[in-house]
Amino acid sequence: MKITSMIVCLLLIPGVLMANNLAVTVYNSNLGVVSETRSLDFTKGIGKLAFRDVPSAIDASSVTFEIVGQRRNVTILEQNYAYDLVSPEQIYSRYIDKQIELVDKEGKLYSGTLLAYNSGAITLRDSGGGIKVVQLGNIAEVNFPSLPDGLITRPTLFWRYQSDYNGKLDCKVGYQTSGLTWSAEYIGVLSKNDDNLKLSGWASINNTSGKTYTDATLKLIAGDINRVRQQPRFAAKGLAVMDEAAAGFEQKAFFEYHMYTLPRKATLANKEIKQITLFEPASTSVEKQFIYRPDRNPTQVEVAIKFTNSSDAGLGMPLPAGRVRLFKADDDGSLILLGEDKINHTPRDEEVSLKVGYAFDVTAKENMIKREKISQKVEDREFEIELRNRKDSPITIRVEKKLWGYWEVQDANYPYEIKNAETLQFDIPVGARETATVRYKVRFTRQ
Repeated sequence: MKITSMIVCLLLIPGVLMANNLAVTVYNSNLGVVSETRSLDFTKGIGKLAFRDVPSAIDASSVTFEIVGQRRNVTILEQNYAYDLVSPEQIYSRYIDKQIELVDKEGKLYSGTLLAYNSGAITLRDSGGGIKVVQLGNIAEVNFPSLPDGLITRPTLFWRYQSDYNGKLDCKVGYQTSGLTWSAEYIGVLSKNDDNLKLSGWASINNTSGKTYTDATLKLIAGDINRVRQQPRFAAKGLAVMDEAAAGFEQKAFFEYHMYTLPRKATLANKEIKQITLFEPASTSVEKQFIYRPDRNPTQVEVAIKFTNSSDAGLGMPLPAGRVRLFKADDDGSLILLGEDKINHTPRDEEVSLKVGYAFDVTAKENMIKREKISQKVEDREFEIELRNRKDSPITIRVEKKLWGYWEVQDANYPYEIKNAETLQFDIPVGARETATVRYKVRFTRQ
């Protein structure tokens, strides 16, 4: 179905669409800050101007405006953000009780007053007062005398201004928008002996802001900034584009965050996920751990990879929050996915522990074998944990038992460590194809 209009002019005074000195800063929290310079045409006195080509997700209350390089006085008196875009539904709704013309697929012309429009049919009243219902599937063309007032082809800021100058001025405009977010994506490949990890990182940038940013200076901020109100989350849509044509980001500390600046221009297309190299691949020594947490999973033992983010170990760089996928190469060279986990923002020299999955050949079981009431407020409980290693090599299993209230260990058959106020920890060596049994007694006191 074709929709035509006799009038196509929408705006009073157009702004120049092409921007230069475009810079986009993207945060982890569904926020982007855009700065661009455009040449805009002003008339002396009070006038109106349309600043087009802004994202549909713009926060209009965040707009800043300044004249670049000239001593001219231009003041924005009033701003209106218009986002009522042209669509068939909007045009039909504005033409209720107005005259339109329809042409069906056989070339027959219908004219009359539009009474109703829905997804299935159009209802008209002709000049004689008769009512005609025309199915949308039979309509080839709809003619409207003009485009209704208030509809625009793209989101636009309308400014009412006061100027002491006639002519073009370079203007720097900044604003915030939602629909821009980024996270780190890491790929880790374990060595054959599980003692080394080759780690590479990508910045994955998702743009659903409603605007394409062409040839922009791109900066990423890693860190959690305080927001007065969280903007709604946008679902990821569109194509993932891998971009590794040049070097990755340059990193530096900025205030209490970390900033990553791309040393070349980049284009962030709307409804697209772009991935750019975050840093060159690096290797670090790692330790494989077996961890039993009976309060999380009473029968399975977790497998984790632990390393220190230090230069001595091979890394020593700020690691932004993101997902880590862990792989290992088979004998034929094919990569096998072992598991994935998320890390928080991790500064250098901090430990990182990645949960990979659950061990197939290592199992565990916990039982409370005795419970004795000492007094109204004191109670003793005895626990037994059975750790079974069905592997052909010895391992060490870390047991992390969560306890509650005020407690004290009365007895244990293995050395232990009080990790914190609610966690008791054992490191238990278990031989190949052997079973180890941990027994301990805890006294609980109610205050």
